[in-house]
Parts: sequence; structure tokens; C-alpha cells
Amino acid sequence: MEPILIIKSADFLGSAVKAAQYPGHELPELAFAGRSNVGKSSLINCLLQRKKLVRISRTPGRTQTINFFDINHAFCFVDLPGYGFARVPEATRASWRPMVEAYLTTRKQLRGVVQIIDLRHPPTAHDVSLWNWLKNRGIPAVAVLTKADKVKHGQWPEHARQAALVLGLSVDDCVLFSALTREGRDILWERLARLLDLGVSAPASP
Repeated sequence: MEPILIIKSADFLGSAVKAAQYPGHELPELAFAGRSNVGKSSLINCLLQRKKLVRISRTPGRTQTINFFDINHAFCFVDLPGYGFARVPEATRASWRPMVEAYLTTRKQLRGVVQIIDLRHPPTAHDVSLWNWLKNRGIPAVAVLTKADKVKHGQWPEHARQAALVLGLSVDDCVLFSALTREGRDILWERLARLLDLGVSAPASP
């Protein structure tokens, strides 16, 4: 049996809008991307068993920088600005794409991307665009269908099937997740551990 990863520390390292501001470490990184209201911050906090490490806002679009978090001094989570209908000036939204693309294409520490999609609805055009962009560039990605607690359990298979079909995946490739109930947390951690080559299973739940 694989050893269990214990989250001993999770610390905010800093924010960046350009490469010169990225942390100077050599730790492997995993980036998290999703629509502005998809629950990205809640997912990261759930994974790390922290309530307020990543700020959760009711206003979409509050994350306007690339934010780095040191986990166990062994790897980093990277919170990317949300895409979609964020209520921010158009000029600001336009600046996010080159900022995010520069990170995703030049950061040698990047091991993969967690793309978060709302299980309640089929993937949006923005979701599909990012998924295909990552695929075309050979960047490993995990599709996470979040907010599962807001969908009746009996409807999960059909919603997951629709999302997988749009993304060109099998249903088993997608992770159903709920930050409220922790549904899918262990499965997602196992996939992240493989991307990071940690050789461990999911962190123990308290």
C-alpha cells in the first residue's frame, strides 16, 4: 500500500503577472484553471484541508493574478485567474489570456493542469477552448466536474457522460467532485500525486 501524504504546511508564496515575478524555486507545480464562478478556491481549500488558504469570493473574477502556494515545501499549487463572464473591465480580461498562456507554455516546473468544470452544465465554449489548447500543446490535464452536491446523485452519470462527450474523454477520465461533501477528493489526489510523481496516495482526512 502506498504511503499517505500528510499536508503539514500550505503557505501563500506570492502573486505574479509576469515571469520575472514567479517564485525562484525548482518545486513541481500544478495549476488550477476554471470559470470565474466554478468553485476553484473551494476545491483547492478542500484538497488541502484548509478553510481560508485561498480566498473565496462571491464576486466572480476576483483572482486577477497567478497565485502560488507552497505545499509541504515539496510542490506548489498555482491558482490561475478565472475565465468566462467575470465582471471586470474588458481590458483586464484581455490581459489575462497572454499572462496565463505565458505561464502554461514557459514554466518548466509545471507538471499539469486541473481544469474545473461545473457538473450542472455542459462544458462551455471557454471550457472546451482551454481543454483543446492544453491537449494541442501536450500539457497534462485532469478534468474535474465540481459542484456534484448540487446535482441529484442519480443524475451524475448522465451529466458526466455529456461533459466527457464534449471534451472527447471517457467518463472514467473525469473526476466528480464536491468541496462540500468531499466527493472525489481522494480520487483527485491520487491523480495529482501521479502527475507530481510523489509515490503516495491521498492525504488522510481528519
